[in-house]
Amino acid sequence: MKATPLNAWHRAQGASMVDFGGWDMPVAYGSVGPEHLATRASAGLFDIGHMGQILVGGPRALEFVQALTTNDAARLGDGRMQYSLLTNARGGVIDDLIVTRLGADLYYLVVNAANAEADLAWLLERAPDFGVRVEALPGRTLLALQGPRAQELLQPLVSAPLDPLPYYHLRPDRVLGAEALVSRSGYTGEDGFEISLPKDAAEGVWKRLLESGVARPVGLGARNTLRLEAAYPLYGHELDAEHSPYEAGLGWVIKPDKGPFTGREELLRSREAPARRLAGLRALEKGLPRDGYAVQDPAGRPVGVVTSGAPSPSLGNVGVALAYLPPDLAAPGTRVAVDVRGRALACEVVKTPFVPSRVRRNAA
Repeated sequence: MKATPLNAWHRAQGASMVDFGGWDMPVAYGSVGPEHLATRASAGLFDIGHMGQILVGGPRALEFVQALTTNDAARLGDGRMQYSLLTNARGGVIDDLIVTRLGADLYYLVVNAANAEADLAWLLERAPDFGVRVEALPGRTLLALQGPRAQELLQPLVSAPLDPLPYYHLRPDRVLGAEALVSRSGYTGEDGFEISLPKDAAEGVWKRLLESGVARPVGLGARNTLRLEAAYPLYGHELDAEHSPYEAGLGWVIKPDKGPFTGREELLRSREAPARRLAGLRALEKGLPRDGYAVQDPAGRPVGVVTSGAPSPSLGNVGVALAYLPPDLAAPGTRVAVDVRGRALACEVVKTPFVPSRVRRNAA
């Protein structure tokens, strides 16, 4: 099993560890709720060293990225980030990823841990057609610092002011003297940063960020409930090779007018009349709509499956979920039920996100 540079630290703190996509990762250092609420109230520190970091370089790097991803990378200036998708020939999602332009001939991709090796293989297979260099970024790891006090905590460790850094932008920097890439981004719905830095610098930065007691370490459990409250999709749950991005509400990251890309024609066909739509559910009574539970219409007929479900710590642990439903049942205000071990749990379709986003809003 793979391990991040902070693995020994996690184990020394008594973290509950699990196999996550072939990585030995912390679920929680105690319980999920307090870690979740600490991120919303002050700051949470996440080890995300399991995620894949890939460089694409060469004179045709932009052409390559355009051909394999759905969004329009030609719109990016240096340091600008973009949420995008890798799709297969059928228009199904191989992975979601962040694309950043580091320069005219150099792009930086961050992909999901469970898919990192397959994504790299997919890119390497196509690279010879464009004469580009594709490589996993060697010797690096990733940390995330999220929450309303994230900037305050990170500022003393970096070499330049953080306040001018806009949301979904990245810049080269130094963190405690180590060469780093610092981005204003995240997966929680809070303002915050993700930091790519050398593996041997990770523990020093991690410990320094925790010294003040303002931030606390946060495991995968709270990372999941935070992203669910923000209604961010997770590959293998809301996203997979069988669901169209249009069904997932991700039509905004598909730019067919930019020119050809893998799966473009199938995506255009699926855009016209999606068979289902991703909807947010909120429980109306005590009970939790968990992953994999069946969703029923008012007549008790199965009409979908919960893709992600959990108690929402920010909402007093009421059950919230995401599920694919027929379009006529996916409108906010619609009543449905979730089969919780034989009991019909009354739920209402609601607008997402479940908790208002507090990410940094860029100036117009």
